[in-house]
Amino acid sequence: MIRLSFSGCKRRLRVFAVLALSCAAAETWAQPLPQAHYGDVAKKIARLLPDKHLLQADLNDVISAKAWTNILISFDFDRSYFLQSDIESFSRMRLNIDDAVKKGDVSFPYEVYRVFRERIEERYQCVTNLLEIGFSMDKDESYVWKRKDAPWPKNRNEQDELWRKRVKNEYLVQVIGRELDMADATNKTDAAQEPEAEDDDGPAAKPVLTPEENITKRYRQLMIVVQDMDEEAILQRYLSAVATAYDPHSEYMSPMRKEDFDIDMNLSLCGIGAQLRSEDGMALIMEVIAGGPAARDMRPIRLVKGDKIIGVAQGDGPVEDIVHLPLNKAVRKIRGEKGTKVVLSVIPAADPSGTTTKTVDLIRDEVRLEEQAATGTVERVTMPDGNSRKMGVVRLPTFYGTMDKRPSQEGFRSATMDVAKLLASFNSENVAGLILDLRNNGGGSLREAISLVGLFVRSGPVVQVRETRKIVVLPVPNMDPAAAFRKPMVVLINRASASASEIVAAALHDYGRAVLVGDSQSHGKGTVQTVLPLGAAKYGSLKITTASFYRINGASTQRKGIGADIVIPSTLEGLDIGEDKLPGSLPWTQVEEALYIPVSDVDKFLPALKEKSASRLAENERYKRYCALVRHVKEVSAKQEVPLEINARRALIKAESEMRKIDGDNLEGDRKNGTEDDVVLDEALNILADLVDVSGGGDLPMETEGDLRTRMMRIFGRDLP
Repeated sequence: MIRLSFSGCKRRLRVFAVLALSCAAAETWAQPLPQAHYGDVAKKIARLLPDKHLLQADLNDVISAKAWTNILISFDFDRSYFLQSDIESFSRMRLNIDDAVKKGDVSFPYEVYRVFRERIEERYQCVTNLLEIGFSMDKDESYVWKRKDAPWPKNRNEQDELWRKRVKNEYLVQVIGRELDMADATNKTDAAQEPEAEDDDGPAAKPVLTPEENITKRYRQLMIVVQDMDEEAILQRYLSAVATAYDPHSEYMSPMRKEDFDIDMNLSLCGIGAQLRSEDGMALIMEVIAGGPAARDMRPIRLVKGDKIIGVAQGDGPVEDIVHLPLNKAVRKIRGEKGTKVVLSVIPAADPSGTTTKTVDLIRDEVRLEEQAATGTVERVTMPDGNSRKMGVVRLPTFYGTMDKRPSQEGFRSATMDVAKLLASFNSENVAGLILDLRNNGGGSLREAISLVGLFVRSGPVVQVRETRKIVVLPVPNMDPAAAFRKPMVVLINRASASASEIVAAALHDYGRAVLVGDSQSHGKGTVQTVLPLGAAKYGSLKITTASFYRINGASTQRKGIGADIVIPSTLEGLDIGEDKLPGSLPWTQVEEALYIPVSDVDKFLPALKEKSASRLAENERYKRYCALVRHVKEVSAKQEVPLEINARRALIKAESEMRKIDGDNLEGDRKNGTEDDVVLDEALNILADLVDVSGGGDLPMETEGDLRTRMMRIFGRDLP
């Protein structure tokens, strides 16, 4: 064990040759400068944001202050590179960015970049010095890893102490991770009857970097990435900082960023099947795409929303660190030819502190449309009277629909039509009820979402869309009367149910047509973005929020999402996932409710359903183990710091490993669809059985059958003679 004490980053020590080379070159490096047309780009954005954004807000000092913070955070997200003196020198622009952008002055971010580059090079030297000195591993201390709201270091001494703990934390992760890898290798060898010998070309012959070399490599890569940053990347950060001051989904897309955006929209490209965005210098998984390799992976180590990719290996090659690598370059390393293997080093969403990592190997493949399609099964559930009844389950991963073909044309696909076929099959089998599973459904076609509601409600509005100057009510389209399901329903949601999923769940709830089960709320994305070209290709585009969704009862789906009637939380519940977790997200608002008439009233059954469910789950040992996992994930996510004493850190990692075993246990036995939330599906089937029982199990109305008196009472709000 290394037990050397730290004596300060300022001590002169031998540093690596690459540092000497980079420092020697620092005298002559060319500072990126804005191109001539960048001023015109800024002026265009200054005109478009106040006019086209949903808020219709002026580009003023309030926006300037937000943009100023955004640009600094885009460089130094955990407030550890800049000093307070740097921040003070930048402060002159805090209320002047709006004026500068209107005039076409984009010089400020290049100044910020110059200082940041200097600080990066200083911190690299500090890291190499720290690693050469070593650390006292038995010192009782901790590291605060959540620094997004922390102040910048006051001076170099405070910054040096912060970095001592930061690098020691990374060193501990490397050391203990190596111990666990060796233990796993030993266990596997002992368990194998005839272990295969490894020749010189096998894994044993590959050079293994020491913890010091790994950490040095990561910070050297960061330094090189920053040194190589070009003028377009700097402009992208700056104008996106201005757009994001309006809301987190608006951004400036430089020509390179627009190209990556178009690639992300094309799901036919070979890769892992996940949507990524940059966060804290890592590739954050925003969504696992149904039908892709990651979604087809059923192992406990599988990728999930909120995971952060920090390393990529091609086949059996060495893992290449991608921390701080620009997202477009990281994505290009993850993508590749169909059939090839990619190995990802990942910080799990369940342990965002980085105390533990997992390795996920996947075979690159196209996103398979057939695996995005709706699927249906019939499950048997024992009713309170002891009889077994059949229940239908429809799983819908996304709201897909062919936009450029008609239903009669070959190749046309429609989520609504596929679900209608499943419902027809359920009707022929005389199922007693239906579960519509919208968990992890990130949205898709608004047209399909609206028409899907028409399978359960015959007429009336589905969603209200507020644009900058008007509100549009979108109704149920005319549907085939035969394509209908009239039995009791449960809709499953979780924190990853977003956009179109929230529209469907909200409409079915507001019409009294379904009971909602799952997380305390859905994702809460209630806004719509539009991409506006800024002119010639070299000007890029502006992605801007132009509309928002409202339920037919007038409530927004923004931030609050849709709340479950009966809460059975998933592990996503405790993570920083959801619109309400995004800084600067637009607030929840309300408009007038639309003219609609509930077709049924399932709310009156909720007290009985909740009581029965709570009593049942109190006796369910599998559910108790699952709840322990949910609590653990929430507790880990809420922690602000981690121990830096090696035995305490080992204990923390051991506890995390035990929780992963619980997750693995939940994946075995009678699991139905291979997701960690299937304990929720099991209980949802029981709730549906209770709903069938307490409601009498008969057909529910799909419309008011032309009850004019009811409609008039709703319009005028009083009894009629």
